[in-house]
Amino acid sequence: MKLLEVKGITKSFGGVRAVDDFSFSVDKGEIVGIIGPNGAGKTTAFNLVTGVYPLDGGSILLEGEELAGREQHEITRSGIGRTFQNIRLFKGLSVLENVMTAADPYSEYGLASLFSFGRAFRQREREVRAKAAEFLAIVGLEGYADEKPSNLPYGLQRKLEIARALATGPRALLLDEPAAGLNPSEVQEFIGLAGELRERFGFAILVIEHRMEVIMTLCSRIYVLNFGKLLAEGAPAEIRANREVAEAYIGKEDGTCFE
Repeated sequence: MKLLEVKGITKSFGGVRAVDDFSFSVDKGEIVGIIGPNGAGKTTAFNLVTGVYPLDGGSILLEGEELAGREQHEITRSGIGRTFQNIRLFKGLSVLENVMTAADPYSEYGLASLFSFGRAFRQREREVRAKAAEFLAIVGLEGYADEKPSNLPYGLQRKLEIARALATGPRALLLDEPAAGLNPSEVQEFIGLAGELRERFGFAILVIEHRMEVIMTLCSRIYVLNFGKLLAEGAPAEIRANREVAEAYIGKEDGTCFE
């Protein structure tokens, strides 16, 4: 049994099938990529898995537990963490506080303790703060804890989103175009970070990405979507050699789109 098994998910908007009977899976310690041209349905698939959109059909199993039909916060608690294609940070909070917001829902103090600022509340606040600082250190942002996210360069904002996703305690981490907007050195840093996270936490990672360098370096398997349907699945070498995939992706048949 795979850690995350997504079976036949389907979603239509205004009569157009954005995702059409798409199935994929990822196991513990595995990094799997989802690629395809713009509008292929990649982000919609992530939104279905994480409960942003309700399914029209299909099943989402996390270690055999059905997640379809659950609320977003319930899915996150179950062990699905994610980042977004367009960065979504709380601008009025500090870098550290942004990460703390992801851990706060797991706090166990009661309502009375919250309003009285009792011992349990203060202790849990210290624990959450320390844990958030740990996740910032993991992604290399320990020196920016008190900054506002808007003061960070774009590449560091991407890292902050990853730190916040880590704070949810994921068993499967979904990264939506994490290398978008990064310069070449930042892309290399991300590739290294993704490998380190996999080794450190042992969770599954699903990556949507247009930067083929990222996909071909990190992923053991790749799914290719086109017009919402699965076009191909295989190891990087198989996808690179697939003319149908290359042509659908950017109209080339010689595989140069993967260089």
